[in-house]
Amino acid sequence: MTAQTSSADAARPVAVITGADSGIGRATAVRLAGQGMDIGITWHEDEQGARETAEEVRGLGRRAALRQTDLTRLPEAAGVIDELADELGRIDVLVNNAGTGTATPYLDIDHATVRRVLDVDLVGPFLCGQRAARRMIGRGGGGRIVNVTSVHEHQPRVGAAPYCAAKGGLGLLTQVMALELAEHGITVNAVAPGEIATPMTGQEDTDVRTESRPGVPLGRPGDAREVAAVIAFLAGPDSGYVTGASWAVDGGMLRMGPMAGSHLESDAWRRG
Repeated sequence: MTAQTSSADAARPVAVITGADSGIGRATAVRLAGQGMDIGITWHEDEQGARETAEEVRGLGRRAALRQTDLTRLPEAAGVIDELADELGRIDVLVNNAGTGTATPYLDIDHATVRRVLDVDLVGPFLCGQRAARRMIGRGGGGRIVNVTSVHEHQPRVGAAPYCAAKGGLGLLTQVMALELAEHGITVNAVAPGEIATPMTGQEDTDVRTESRPGVPLGRPGDAREVAAVIAFLAGPDSGYVTGASWAVDGGMLRMGPMAGSHLESDAWRRG
């Protein structure tokens, strides 16, 4: 235990959420705090957003610890998991949520961009997951790891080659982690959001009920709190027999498949 950690605090479960300064990460931090967990928060550029997340967590009577990290600076950046576990006394849940993407055609994308996206979206979660799993195994009692992927773990998107490659890789990595960590009582699952109203999609604070998405069966984008609810289930005690699965939170988007293709009326999709 650190000097800041009392014996009562040390018994409370701890969740570390990467990229918890806004969107799905913030919603997840607040949801898990509401379920009794202390929260470790990482942020890359939005320090104020991270502090606002921490304020919400503390408002629920839970501790919050913050760290800035840049997942392109690997492997050193993954050490943030150990730092937060040291400060909070333990780690029971890791949510690999931090991510980035591109909107550049395959033929035009440069190597540096490919490396950046792969590091943040795939290699970073790989190494952070290792750090968390080793901590969980050392403490005993199992744990939960949730990797936030995307519907593009399962289906491609024009203009998003490295993003799709990274998210597809993270989905299969999730399955390998689940197999190898099961003997230690650690479950590993993926959550694959569709279009969610977050800063990443330019829809921060959007009321999703007012937005129309004819191509999505439920007819609207998702709310970050709807994704957080699924993550919270996978991070909690009721999901003890669930591992190695990918949970789509997409309003039915993935089910459209050939329906979407057969109903397109122009070549606009070729431009992403």
